[in-house]
Amino acid sequence: MSRQNISSGAPWEPIVGYSRAVRAGNVISVSGTTATGPDGKIVGVGDVYAQTVQTIRNIEAALAKAGATLSDVVRTRIYVTNIAEWEKVGRAHGEFFGTIRPATSMVQVSSLISPEMLVEVEADAIVGECPA
Repeated sequence: MSRQNISSGAPWEPIVGYSRAVRAGNVISVSGTTATGPDGKIVGVGDVYAQTVQTIRNIEAALAKAGATLSDVVRTRIYVTNIAEWEKVGRAHGEFFGTIRPATSMVQVSSLISPEMLVEVEADAIVGECPA
């Protein structure tokens, strides 16, 4: 089985020893992703909806590098620092995945790697045909 490691170019990837995404055969796993913009700064500080949108756009970019799209996503895992804001996170997730409808989980965590980060999302995708 072939393996492709996809990097976002973040400086901490080689330090921590991970890839933004890994494609093994027709399966793609996207690491926990946050609302980091191209400049390395958090997009939407204080706004969990804006952060969720940016996070999913970052996942979409990683999937594209692996030859996939959001429509190939079969599972997401959402980590939030305040579960009371689940509707804002859910609304953003639904705007991207409303017709795709992957399996998902949303859980509250005590904190993420930076206090500015309010949400982190992982995604798994499978490319190729599904049996009917």
